[in-house]
Amino acid sequence: MAELNGEMAQREIYPWHAAYTRHQHEKCVADGLVGRGVEVFLPVYDAVRRWHDRQKRLSLPLFPCYVFFRSDAARRMKVLSTPGVHSIVGFGGQPAVIEKCQIDAIRAAVESRLPIEPHPFLRCGDRIRVKFGPLAGVEGILTRKRGFTRLVLSADLLQQSISVEVGAECIEKIGSGESFATAHAL
Repeated sequence: MAELNGEMAQREIYPWHAAYTRHQHEKCVADGLVGRGVEVFLPVYDAVRRWHDRQKRLSLPLFPCYVFFRSDAARRMKVLSTPGVHSIVGFGGQPAVIEKCQIDAIRAAVESRLPIEPHPFLRCGDRIRVKFGPLAGVEGILTRKRGFTRLVLSADLLQQSISVEVGAECIEKIGSGESFATAHAL
């Protein structure tokens, strides 16, 4: 038992990374990595899928095609040789480190049992469009003020802007998509 506790304590010093997987292979990749002695985190959410003749409750990955794992560099080949793994997410040929606080925050959200679901990644400054409500179709720039999502609308000729509070659930990202794939697979 002491050996197991020592191994767990040793693992906690390793950074978190993400494996990019084949489509719908997240669960089998997670199982394969666990079988190879790699610590894994696969956050999931419950969803109901409806077909014309039935409906089914499914457990789906919050981050499709990604599995988080904690490992040292020596186990990199174990990860890459796991069936269903395409690559390890990284920059400049090195595995990208995911901050422990981000993993802890995601884990806390999943364990809270509050309703959770994937959401498009948005940053302040992104161009957005309101999908529904009294501002449906209006486009502007995303900002946050005192924890609220705001839409900035500008009158370019006057060089003046206003901001209006909007619900995060009713907006979508628009534009060039230049901030989408900033991470590259190794």
